[in-house]
Amino acid sequence: MGRLSWLLSSRMAETSKINLQLCYPEADKIKREILAKNSIINTFQTLTESGPAWLWPTGKVMDRIVEVEGLDLLKQAHASGKGTVVLAPHLGNWEVFGLYLNNCGCGQSSQLYQAPKNKHLDKLIYNARSRAGANMVATNNKGVALLLKSLKRGEMVGILPDQVPPESGGEFAPLFGKEVLTMTLVSRLIHKTGASAVLGFAARVTTGKKTGWKIIFRKVDDKVYAKHILESVSAINRSIENAVNEYPEQYQWEYKRFKRLPPGEHRPY
Repeated sequence: MGRLSWLLSSRMAETSKINLQLCYPEADKIKREILAKNSIINTFQTLTESGPAWLWPTGKVMDRIVEVEGLDLLKQAHASGKGTVVLAPHLGNWEVFGLYLNNCGCGQSSQLYQAPKNKHLDKLIYNARSRAGANMVATNNKGVALLLKSLKRGEMVGILPDQVPPESGGEFAPLFGKEVLTMTLVSRLIHKTGASAVLGFAARVTTGKKTGWKIIFRKVDDKVYAKHILESVSAINRSIENAVNEYPEQYQWEYKRFKRLPPGEHRPY
């Protein structure tokens, strides 16, 4: 399906090309196109993995995790008792990663959840993501209040930090050298609670004939804890960049991340 999407020059393909040109302008065009094609293939893999990730028993999904790297970072943050913000960008399989958070021995997590318009799909996804004990929290003021309470109890909070926020909830900060509207929620949660931050994702890996996932946790840029909000959100973007550069073909490049740019900037889409 990914190869077909590429051959048909779908919207996904065109958006991926634009994003990669913005983020890697110095790279060879042919290499960018190969990366865009592989990214679309990986995105379709993530989509087709959603069924098992949502419907299989949790233990069966966990059995497909072949390796965990950096778990000590999460456990150290959890041990501080001040709460942990887990940054989970659109990299690899975020459905599997979200499920793993409640099976890693660090207690319950609260995860931001934006309900789809289709009520039947909403019920399916909500039940699937919460079946291992995750507390799904709405993306509104009430939800943010619940996240604050969770962190103050020393719990984990999972957030996708690379989504386009509303203008009232973002600051323009560099991402791959391009100023883009970036959410301030993570920075404000850390400032208000003294929580630690860790970045994590589930990378798709193949060992022999078996495909599974490698759970990876990474240390965030130290400036994430800066009191100046722009300095903090810029550090969050640098942390995302570092993770994406590890597995660039598994990043969701077809997402229109650069649709909200500073006034006067050319709109790329």
